[in-house]
Amino acid sequence: MTKNNRFMPLWLAFAAIIGIVVGTFYGNHFQGNRLSIINSGSNKLSNLLYTLDDQYVDSVDMNDLVEKAIPLILAELDPHSAYLPAKDAETANDDLRGSFFGVGIEFIIRNDTLRVQNVIGGGPAEEAGLLAGDKIVTVDDSAFTGPTLTNEVAMHTLKGPKDTQVRLGVARYGVDSIEHFTVTRGKIETHSVTAAYMLDEKTGYVKLKNFGENTYEEMLVALAQLSIDGFERLVVDLRGNTGGYLFSAVQIANEFLPRNSLIVYTEGRRSPRENHKSDGRGAYKHMPLVVLIDEGSASASEILAGAIQDNDRGTIIGRRSFGKGLVQQPLDFADGSMMRLTIARYYTPSGRCIQKPYTSGMDREYEEDLLLRYQHGEFFSQDSIKHTGPEYHTLIKGRTVYGGGGITPDIFVPEDTTNYTSYYKEAAMSGLLLQFGYDYTDGNRQKLQEYETIDDLLKYLKRQNLVEKFVVYAEKKGLKRRNLMIQRSRHLLEEYILSRVVYTMLDEQAWQEFINREDPTVREALRVMQEGKAFPEVESDK
Repeated sequence: MTKNNRFMPLWLAFAAIIGIVVGTFYGNHFQGNRLSIINSGSNKLSNLLYTLDDQYVDSVDMNDLVEKAIPLILAELDPHSAYLPAKDAETANDDLRGSFFGVGIEFIIRNDTLRVQNVIGGGPAEEAGLLAGDKIVTVDDSAFTGPTLTNEVAMHTLKGPKDTQVRLGVARYGVDSIEHFTVTRGKIETHSVTAAYMLDEKTGYVKLKNFGENTYEEMLVALAQLSIDGFERLVVDLRGNTGGYLFSAVQIANEFLPRNSLIVYTEGRRSPRENHKSDGRGAYKHMPLVVLIDEGSASASEILAGAIQDNDRGTIIGRRSFGKGLVQQPLDFADGSMMRLTIARYYTPSGRCIQKPYTSGMDREYEEDLLLRYQHGEFFSQDSIKHTGPEYHTLIKGRTVYGGGGITPDIFVPEDTTNYTSYYKEAAMSGLLLQFGYDYTDGNRQKLQEYETIDDLLKYLKRQNLVEKFVVYAEKKGLKRRNLMIQRSRHLLEEYILSRVVYTMLDEQAWQEFINREDPTVREALRVMQEGKAFPEVESDK
């Protein structure tokens, strides 16, 4: 018997006891959504807890005990019920809310120092005079460097209530002394639509990062702009989109589906079935549509992809999605902490739940699912996909689809590992490529600022022999030069470096446009569009 298994009964007993503590201490302190915790059969346990508090040899901090126990309790339910302490709950919701209050910078922490990657246009930091490339070394006259400086610490420090001020000490390139800037925190907008542009003369492209409160409105603005550009067909990129609000996915699906089409339904033990159907008011019900997904597409992304696939409305291209079909309800505690409790499952229009299998309390196996898929070869071969659920059929054309493990695309595109070598893999996985990209940009920022478009910037960069500069840089960091591997992976190395410089010097849309130029999934989407095959065919016709 393993050590973990030997202590499992103790953990289960502990979790059960602390469950009563949660009910006793917090049952009456929820805000917003309120939860009734039933304390059935609890007299003996309540007496035990009272005795522990009253007679245990050392004093017991019950609040601390509860904070540590709640995650253990929820882990016994499913992989997505979760507890967020007060310090994390606010940050976790910022992206989905569409805004937060802060100073308005994008940063990276390198060598225990916060370095400003980008300054958000029109934001407080720009108004105060901060520049990309600045290093923030003090906050309110206290040191702000060292091994304890993490992304979480930095975000918690720089964010704050509206109109509050923070004094930042900045080390700036070419300036010998520390400069100080007083920044008044303001509203910082976050965006779900990170790119919207034309792939060719007729094909529009929209990249969705998540599904937040403002995603639908952002999508409409993006589509309106593409309409001005003359788009007649659309690619929606959901790769890496981990989800968000169900209602946002429903709103967007509504734009593409005819009246009374089932988009999704939810159902749980205490949650009666609730159908979400289209109202027929969508402006793009007949437009050729392709949706891109991969193993990072989850939850609300799968709702949208599943609605399009099951209604035979468009073509899904990419790799099998994550497989999250559980609905969480946020429950707020009085101290600002939050619990996300699974209350239902969602089902695509054909009736399939795409939640991948899990065993309660076995989070590690669940979290390693993507690694196992990779090792099994699923990222490289469609034949390696293991369907764990039953067969279903799409509503219009009767095509076979599967439940129980994500959305399987209509057209599979393998991960492109052409010219991968162990040298490239180590350079990328170690973070050396990322570090070099930032250091090169930071050291050449003044020159790079002369180039305002992707093409002009790339034209200059491709004359700078960046791969050789990286190899020298990496060798000093301990990555041994391997000339044959470097030559084989030269294009991959260069593309990675170029992408980081483009991202830092221009913006996220420019970065997306750059990496899409050689993306095999985007190329496949364009092929499907140009051949007029966006609308799925009946299986027997294939």
